[in-house]
Formats: sequence, C-alpha cells, structure tokens
Amino acid sequence: MAEQVILPAFPAPLRRLGARAAPTVEGEDALTLTAGPGTDLFADPGGPDRFANAPALVSRLPGDLTLSARVTLDLAATYDAGVLLVHAGDDAWAKLCVELSPQRRPTIVSVVTRGVSDDANGFTVESGDVWLRVARIGAAYAFHASTDGRFWHLVRYFALDPGAEIGFLAQSPTGPGATVRFTGITVTRRTLTDLRGGT
Repeated sequence: MAEQVILPAFPAPLRRLGARAAPTVEGEDALTLTAGPGTDLFADPGGPDRFANAPALVSRLPGDLTLSARVTLDLAATYDAGVLLVHAGDDAWAKLCVELSPQRRPTIVSVVTRGVSDDANGFTVESGDVWLRVARIGAAYAFHASTDGRFWHLVRYFALDPGAEIGFLAQSPTGPGATVRFTGITVTRRTLTDLRGGT
C-alpha cells in the first residue's frame, strides 16, 4: 500500500495517520475515507483513555490558507464523524467534525488537544452532509461550517503550531465503521481577515 496519496486539488502529497485504511481518490477534488469499528482520535480529559487509530490523511502546507470540503456520510452510530484535521503532533491536534451526537442529532463538533482533548458542540444540522473549512492565520486557526456552501458560521478560533499538517479523517468510535466522502476539496492561499462575517 502506497505511503502517500496524491489528490490533484491538494498541493502536496498526503501521508497516512492512524489505521491503515485505503482511501479512494475520485477525480481532481474528491476522496473517500473509510473508518473501521472502534476508531477515534481523542484523549479523554477526565480519564486515562486515549485513542489514535482513526484513519487520516494529512500534509504540511506553509503559510496562511484555507482548506474546505463538502463532507458527506451516513451517521449511523454515536460519534460517527467526518473530519477536517489540524495535526501538530501526537499530543497537539484539532478536529472539526460533523458528528452524530448521543441524542442522535447530526452536530458540528470541535476538539482541540494540547496533551488532553477538550470537546465542544457547535450547532445541530439536518444531516451528515455539510461544508467544513479550516483557515490558518499566522499562528491561529479558525474552524467554520456551512449548511449551504455559501455562508460560513464560525465554530472555533484557537492557537496551534503554525507548521501543523492539515487534512482529513474518518471515525467510528462506537459503531461498525463509517465511510466519509470529501468533495469539492479546495485549498486557497489567502489570509482570512473576517472570521465572523460569513464569507
């Protein structure tokens, strides 16, 4: 199995993290990533549990930028999720997810990990079909989500290593697995100046 994945819309090869899943590249700007059962990336702040076996693809891109994608999956089991990932190391990373909550509601969720993870619910959505975006602005990152691909809601603004890798992740901590499709993948070299204006 090749160690790197080439996606034409992404300006650098993507390397694998976590479980050894086989992603499928579709055309210029789409890929599918399947998580097996019991897969997650989380360091419980209230206990010893640590999980780092969810399949991911990441790459190091310098400078200010945005990464966006339409994220689609069938949310069958609690915490099934499609994720955009910022990865600065084994103990420093952040996730922006569309995830199935324990109340069986598709929910925008963000997690920032510095040694241990936090876990913050954003807002509920109608289905596991949303647009997610990561923006890097110097040493800061912004997470946005959109239900229509046009208006972007700010979910999280935080600091992490400006040299962190970015990419994609699928998880299924409590279920038999989940297949996530990322489409319309776009990397734009720009500095996002208005974090709360919806653009």
